[in-house]
Amino acid sequence: YTSALATATFLEKQHPEGTAFVIGELGLSEALHKIGYVQTTIDPEFVVLGETFAYNIEQITKAIRLVKAGARFVATNPDPIGNSEEGIEPACGAMAALIERATDISPFFVGKPNPLMMRSALNYLDVHSEDTIMIGDRMDTDVLSGISSGLDTALVLSGVTAREDVGRYPYRPRWIFESVAEIFPKELD
Repeated sequence: YTSALATATFLEKQHPEGTAFVIGELGLSEALHKIGYVQTTIDPEFVVLGETFAYNIEQITKAIRLVKAGARFVATNPDPIGNSEEGIEPACGAMAALIERATDISPFFVGKPNPLMMRSALNYLDVHSEDTIMIGDRMDTDVLSGISSGLDTALVLSGVTAREDVGRYPYRPRWIFESVAEIFPKELD
């Protein structure tokens, strides 16, 4: 379950069949299309910001102008950075901060750590929180959202958070692993 799906679910419940200017990858555009959203650059009701490998200043400038003109601002997640093969790179939260700074309008973040995302995911998967573990690589979003939603949590150190960072937070994951492979080892032949 992704923040793109959670964003589509949120918009479908809050404002069915609306219009949006979308910055993000194909998964976000497809999720919005499936709920009847029309994607447009002309007077959209929403600016929806998601993750992409190619943020560009023209799209960000367009988003700023649309939010200033009255479009409501929704973002999939507040992650400021993400990992790539070359190292860290700006993510949705960093771009949202740029738009917020230029417009004085804060986005509504649908994804982690908003408990709304976890509740939507549990409903989508038809599972109970007692039987679910939140596994992630970020203390500030993944582990926090799991704890806020009453889930057991596991931190993997193969992403953004390093072991020495864990002590800076007032909350702790139940488990810490080097990678997801340590949680789900390959079966032996």
